[in-house]
Amino acid sequence: MTAYKKMPFHLETERLILRPWVESDAAEFCALLSERGKGTPTVEHIRTSIAELLTATATTGIALLPIQRRDEGDFIGYCGLIIGRSTLEEPEIAYELFQRAHRHGYATEAARAVLDAAVATGRKRLWSTVGAWNTPSLRVLEKLGFERDHVSTEDNGEVVWLTRVLP
Repeated sequence: MTAYKKMPFHLETERLILRPWVESDAAEFCALLSERGKGTPTVEHIRTSIAELLTATATTGIALLPIQRRDEGDFIGYCGLIIGRSTLEEPEIAYELFQRAHRHGYATEAARAVLDAAVATGRKRLWSTVGAWNTPSLRVLEKLGFERDHVSTEDNGEVVWLTRVLP
């Protein structure tokens, strides 16, 4: 296996800060996940999930990071690299934002910062998987140069697999 550099775990853009998880993110993370309409996880469950994310980050050198708006200081979602349906060598870029943060370009801005961080690790390709119904996420990925690779059918519907070759 090729050794990759660790992904930077603190990223800043013009309007956003992506940083490591802290326990105080648990309540906001619960609220974000509840917007999926599939119930609200307990704060204790999310604290456990945050601990697991931090452990995975230490092991893999890649991270899913909370997104804060720079001026407001509020948690608006997450973005980062995960193994997901892919591999450590070619991880997935993943993001999710509160509905109130949609349509402001935050997902594109955060994902661009993560894309640059992935390049800095020495990786050559990223994946993303998105529900075929999720047109806004597909647009974000297309803006970032991702191209459709294939479509699979899963229990929750069609999933579009996209890739991006890195410089």
